[in-house]
Amino acid sequence: MTAEYLSTDLLAGLPHGFFTRRGGVSQGGFATLNCSLSGQDDPGAVAANRARAMAALGLPAAALSGAHQVHGAAVAVVDAPIPNEARPTADALVTSRPGLALGVVTADCGPVLFADRAAGVVGAAHAGWRGALAGILEETLLAMERLGASRHAITAVVGPCIRQDSYEVGDDLRDAVLAREAADARFFVAGRREAHWQFDLAGYCAARLVAARTGRVAVIPADTCAEPDRFFSHRRRTLAGEGPIGHQLSAIALPA
Repeated sequence: MTAEYLSTDLLAGLPHGFFTRRGGVSQGGFATLNCSLSGQDDPGAVAANRARAMAALGLPAAALSGAHQVHGAAVAVVDAPIPNEARPTADALVTSRPGLALGVVTADCGPVLFADRAAGVVGAAHAGWRGALAGILEETLLAMERLGASRHAITAVVGPCIRQDSYEVGDDLRDAVLAREAADARFFVAGRREAHWQFDLAGYCAARLVAARTGRVAVIPADTCAEPDRFFSHRRRTLAGEGPIGHQLSAIALPA
């Protein structure tokens, strides 16, 4: 079975994909296309899954580079394939080298793929609420500009993540977001429980990108928490009291 992924016409011509959980070899809670290097899945299965994902994009397994993601705002520049054991601590990757695939893994956070075709620069970011609040998206744009990209020529696409109806948060998260910008209260609606809110993570990420003067911004309409057959979800696992689960991959490359 081929690794399943979602793509967008906005990134047409570039090998890219927001992969689902379908089309891999992992078992149990990791079934089937788990691409996380940091979980408890069988390493051989993860390697096979990542190779399948690259094959689906027409790339060799060795093309894929990732990062040790920590919900921060650090961006790594990739000039050559990064061995898994040498992954940088970062939440975004950028490159101007053709044939190098940049990958992030998520299980509710927002994967964001970036491209400036004319300049030949691409990027991939992992944007949970902490990273988005800390500025990971803006830092990715800046890192791309340092490689020759133009802010107004960059397309950024927010991939499948937990959506507002599924994402109940407490006052602490809302207060942290509003401490930066009070107007961002528009990304919260009253929750189903007292002192709780439903947070629009995808909308927040998109708005931060628009405010940063990104050329084109889009959101893939999918809710990782609400689609168990299609996506891994940390929130869904927590609510169900389940054990370890996998993470889906999102990746982009410049044509070789």
